[in-house]
Amino acid sequence: MKTGKFNKPFTLFFVLMTIFSCVKKDDFEVPNTEVIAPDIDQNSVIEISALRSLLQQEQTNTGNPDAILTFEGTEKYVVGYVISSDEGGNFFEELIIQNSASNPNTGVKILIDANPLFTTFEFGRKVYVKLDGLTVGLNSGVLTLGIRDGTNIQKIPESAMFDFLIRDVEVATVEALPITILDFSDDKTNLFVRLTDVQFDRHDAVGENRKTFAAEPGDQFDAERKLENCETGYSTIFSTSTYADYKTVLLPSGRGTMDAILTYDFYGEEFNITVSDPSTIYFDSEERCDPAEIDCGVAETTGANILFSDFFETQSPGDPISGNGWTNYIEAGSEQWEAFTSTGSSPSLGISARMQAFNSGDSSNIAWLITPQINFDAQEGETLNFKTSNSFADGSTLEIFISTDWDGNPDNIVSATWDILSAAYITQDDDAFGPWFPSGNVDLDCITGNGYIALKYVGSGEEAFDGTYEFDEIVINSD
Repeated sequence: MKTGKFNKPFTLFFVLMTIFSCVKKDDFEVPNTEVIAPDIDQNSVIEISALRSLLQQEQTNTGNPDAILTFEGTEKYVVGYVISSDEGGNFFEELIIQNSASNPNTGVKILIDANPLFTTFEFGRKVYVKLDGLTVGLNSGVLTLGIRDGTNIQKIPESAMFDFLIRDVEVATVEALPITILDFSDDKTNLFVRLTDVQFDRHDAVGENRKTFAAEPGDQFDAERKLENCETGYSTIFSTSTYADYKTVLLPSGRGTMDAILTYDFYGEEFNITVSDPSTIYFDSEERCDPAEIDCGVAETTGANILFSDFFETQSPGDPISGNGWTNYIEAGSEQWEAFTSTGSSPSLGISARMQAFNSGDSSNIAWLITPQINFDAQEGETLNFKTSNSFADGSTLEIFISTDWDGNPDNIVSATWDILSAAYITQDDDAFGPWFPSGNVDLDCITGNGYIALKYVGSGEEAFDGTYEFDEIVINSD
């Protein structure tokens, strides 16, 4: 009897084809992901601003400024428009919504244990948030919704995400809210805002040592860069996660407009500006607003002739710096340079000059301390030496300038031309707290005519966190 060979692979293929040919195509169709307009009673929708009011009421009633509030047995919702995106990696497992696509006044951060979110909750998407079972509180200083965990707020589990967040069919065009750094306030956090005529600090964005968004050796978790307004001179902190996809991109060196989200730093202490990605930074102008610099270098020797000096030992602690030809001028705010002494763990150098705007109550502080006039044509080999120290400068800045066109009238200080003495070192915010740093033997020999040397303090724009600088032992020598 003739026996045929059994072709197992072929037979298996035939059987499988037979089985699958009997399966309806409908069983393998992609699920319907179409967004359907939710059927939500608009009378049950409350404003996001009501969340802040209810939280403040809870904090007042309990006497606990860190209290959180859990919603139970309520049919209320809040509604808002998505203004954050985690596509660029700068946001992670959080969604920020604001109450309106234009002219918003309140926003809230929602913690969600899911990633990515931008594929489901894209920028501009209208979203309803069911409050029953959620908790509102402050997280890193900003209004936040999530799940209660004792006295803390945790992320909504991914499995429950759509129980609390309901997408609407509307995807709006979100218009950034124009504000200035001086407009920053708690109720404007979690809003998509527009800052105009701004640039990154020249030390971060210009020159051979131009920085990246968040890939410098010292950057950890959130990298901070100084962002300054060209019109007012005020600055704020621009933060980027070290996990952002664009962290290695160099900061833009130009000047222009930025659309960003106003928030706080991780500790909830200082206002920060952040973006979902660099596409909302429109620095189209290469004409920066940096002050001009005069750099004669650092001198190798110091002449024996003293043109001007002050160690402030004749000043009265607590009183404004006066006498010896000083001009002590307040451009903004109520604080001015004063005499100060301390014998603590971070002592002053006897009596020193100090500028401090911490808890001043002022929305802004700018203070000048200007030497008497020096005739730079009357001798050769002029040099400048001084020392500075800071106490938690917190984004405030101190710079040293020279002017050869100021007429000595305090009313004309702001309109005069002031050039930075770039060779002089002034203590920085990230320097150690307490120590005194020498300026170096700053060469002034390239300057001609009559001139004034000035210290200019600019507060960070946050009166509760404006820091302190101290100045002492200034000596101007010549041959």
